[in-house]
Amino acid sequence: MPSMLSTTRMATTSSNDRVKEGGYIAFFDLDRTIISAVSGRALALGAWKAGLMSPSGLFKALLLSLAWSLKVMDPVETIHRMTGWVKGIRESDFEDLCRKVFNEKLLPSVHRDVTDEIIMHRANGGRLVILSSSLKQICGLFVEHLGMDDALCSELGAEDGILTGRSAGMLCFGPEKLERMKKYCEINNNTPAMAWYYADSWSDVPVLEAVGYPVCINPDKKLLRKALTNNWKVHNWT
Repeated sequence: MPSMLSTTRMATTSSNDRVKEGGYIAFFDLDRTIISAVSGRALALGAWKAGLMSPSGLFKALLLSLAWSLKVMDPVETIHRMTGWVKGIRESDFEDLCRKVFNEKLLPSVHRDVTDEIIMHRANGGRLVILSSSLKQICGLFVEHLGMDDALCSELGAEDGILTGRSAGMLCFGPEKLERMKKYCEINNNTPAMAWYYADSWSDVPVLEAVGYPVCINPDKKLLRKALTNNWKVHNWT
């Protein structure tokens, strides 16, 4: 599928390239920030329709998604459990599923306003990076489609081409998301004080507090109160 903007080199880990002198980095969360949808929920529904998940597995996934929304479970444990359904699926089949869900469910949910922000940052010499707990296979497709530069995200473990149902390394969430942002700035000769971060959730506060230019997109109630107190930018995207 052609890119919405000019396509740049896609990667899913920190790049060895350096932000040009005087430039900066603009980080974007994915779920409910770039898109209005929740990618994990869309993948679970897509897997059930494709016969990759049992009805009981779908019910469990939707319960976990509800627990995530209501914040009644530890968020990291919730994410780990939500990714457990992929155990035993071939990586190639999962990649096919991700592309199908991306094209049919996630692309239609892209906020229109994000394109303007990407164009603005590109014109100003900014580097564009997705920083999200969402999966590499989904984030990479958005990097390619939106003409962004990189993605820092969560990865699934695999053995001999079969998904294990566990993450490969730390999930890109909470303190881990903050550490990845800082490291990415460092290896690209930049600082968090020069960076932007667009996000929607209270769980993103550690990164929002660390960057020089925090932007809250359709924030939840708790984040909205924090944003108003700290005089952070707040946008309602559609």
